Amino acid sequence: MALRRDYAHRVPSPEGDPTASLRLGVDRNSPVPLYFQLSRQLESAIAQGSLTPGSLLGNEIDLAARLGLSRPTVRQAIQALVDKGLLVRRRGVGTQVVQSQVRRPLELSSLYEDLHTAGRGPATRVLSNALVPASPEAAAALGVAPGEEVRRVERLRLADGEPLAYLCNHLPARLPGLDDAGLREGSLYALLRGAGVTLHSARQRIGARSATRTEGALLGESARAPLLTMERTAFDDTGRPVEFGAHLFRASRYSFDFQLLVRP
Repeated sequence: MALRRDYAHRVPSPEGDPTASLRLGVDRNSPVPLYFQLSRQLESAIAQGSLTPGSLLGNEIDLAARLGLSRPTVRQAIQALVDKGLLVRRRGVGTQVVQSQVRRPLELSSLYEDLHTAGRGPATRVLSNALVPASPEAAAALGVAPGEEVRRVERLRLADGEPLAYLCNHLPARLPGLDDAGLREGSLYALLRGAGVTLHSARQRIGARSATRTEGALLGESARAPLLTMERTAFDDTGRPVEFGAHLFRASRYSFDFQLLVRP
């Protein structure tokens, strides 16, 4: 027998409440906690654009009454999304929707192209693009001697006009076509493919740390805000390293998706 889902509309929705147009409800026969059911529905509405960035959620008391839930249950559902960075509580304003997180699969792809595919309006600010002596770390990754000339590119990647990531890449100096205009208008990997590079594989390491004051200002976060870190060395189809990247992502706006398989 199918489980019953209760869609409650006992109390009229306040004018201007964006949740009024959503078909929210809970299945009281489900073993899934009521707060989690509501939280997932609100998260889905944010991901699908039904709750747009900047919109204000209605009063918790009104929402609880409309759905026939207790206020602590509604508060717990909303807090779960605050903890995920999808909602923010602003004193004197209320609970506001912020940009949904960018969820990126772990594969050898360009962030610019992933954002474009997801409809997130990617844009790039080129902070620097110059030939510099290779640091010991970059030299080891690219297989050149320390101090040998390499190209260092620093960019700020935005999604829908909001800072998302700071990208720092070191590349072999021999690679042509890496001008500022090309870096602003598209992806680094597209430029590499245009230069005749066939990307084949990469070695990647993911971590986390707190933002410095400078990094926070650049990314629109406070000092010591959590950041995701990623280091990647990419190789072409001959096995030569063609890119060493050290990137920072806003943990409140970005996450990685993993698919795990049982080992046979």
